[in-house]
Amino acid sequence: MVILMNKDDKNKRNNDEIVYEDDTKAKKTAKQADSDIVLDEENDSLEALVKKLKEKAKILEKEKQEYMNGWQRERADFVNFKKRMESEKVETVKYANENLIAELLTVIESFDMAFSNKEAWEKVDKNWRVGVEYIHVQFMKVLKENGLVELDPIGEKFDPMNHVADELKATSNEKEDGIILKVNKKGFSLNGRVIVAPKVVVGEFKK
Repeated sequence: MVILMNKDDKNKRNNDEIVYEDDTKAKKTAKQADSDIVLDEENDSLEALVKKLKEKAKILEKEKQEYMNGWQRERADFVNFKKRMESEKVETVKYANENLIAELLTVIESFDMAFSNKEAWEKVDKNWRVGVEYIHVQFMKVLKENGLVELDPIGEKFDPMNHVADELKATSNEKEDGIILKVNKKGFSLNGRVIVAPKVVVGEFKK
């Protein structure tokens, strides 16, 4: 409440708490915050009271908006954090068996070596041979279900990020320049990521 006092009474209180009658406007004391709005329902006119209420409402609305903005930012940060954790979890599961599968690739090489010599392979007892071939099919199926893919880049443009140039082969066909013509050693990818780059023969155009 605003206190009106005569100048003769100025010794009764500290100057920073007094507002004199001849002041044109009521002054706030030094102890009051700039944002404070004092409502005096007895002395204020209806118009002044409404004005003060509107000012107070604006302050409360601003504070509410600040709280709302802060809450929304916090919520967005939490949602993003949760998504990032889910993504990292999926990636971890994807490549958790990478080392194990990489070691199993030597088994694939052993199968390939056995099958590459057709003459010797066909001399093996048929029942035993069929059994080994069936095991090979099962083995490859399990690896494929876990994301392993054999890379066959013949006809593709040589890419040093995904291929190893084992040999350059001269070609008179300009279209074969920089193109992979043969695969000397198989390559493999796991869930879209190359874990073993294939060793390839690359065409080199010469007139």
